[in-house]
Amino acid sequence: MRINTAFILCAGFGKRLNPLTLETPKPLIKLNNITVLETCINLIENLGIQQIILNTFYLKDQIHDFINHKKFNSKITIIDDGENILDTGGGISNMMKHTNEENVLIFNPDTIWEKNYSNEIIEMEDIYFSKKIKNILLLVKKELSFDKNLNGDFDIKENLIIKNNQRKFIYTGCQIMNKKLLSKYKDKKFSITNVWNDLIEKKELFGFETNNNFYHLTDLETFRKLKGL
Repeated sequence: MRINTAFILCAGFGKRLNPLTLETPKPLIKLNNITVLETCINLIENLGIQQIILNTFYLKDQIHDFINHKKFNSKITIIDDGENILDTGGGISNMMKHTNEENVLIFNPDTIWEKNYSNEIIEMEDIYFSKKIKNILLLVKKELSFDKNLNGDFDIKENLIIKNNQRKFIYTGCQIMNKKLLSKYKDKKFSITNVWNDLIEKKELFGFETNNNFYHLTDLETFRKLKGL
């Protein structure tokens, strides 16, 4: 990997998983006796990335305690959103202030990030650098999603993301981003979809298709089904 730093978004409330998330932050929910956050960190370390930054807000003390006790091999820095939650774009922008890296790998830990994603993420990184682009998203066809109720987000044509009525692809929760992209967004709190929509208009948002089955902690019903696998 040429990318040296990964971000993990851990600030959200996880309301769709209530009552589980009333006392446990979503990244610390367990499947097969391992938290989804640890599964994500294991993938990042498998990629050879040793610098991890994650953000916190809701039930943040539990995430601090988890990281302090686990003793991962990588260096993990925790950045709090502050007095108010910053949403996805604001959270990423805030974490960017704490790295000198120009390009970072970003994960949502509510996807079950098994190590079999490694080769595809490396391929996605190759496209990112060879095409000299600023943002690329890991996408999956809807039929590979365990949760059949998930709507598609995008379509893709020769790695270029487009929006049309078909929306056959779901965003998996993994992307590579250049920090310069966020410099024009002055609000502290904003959604990353604002960035993506601006890039789509300019035909500058790219995607890479994974062939892995997609498991995602969408809601309580999906969690119960995943526990039954």
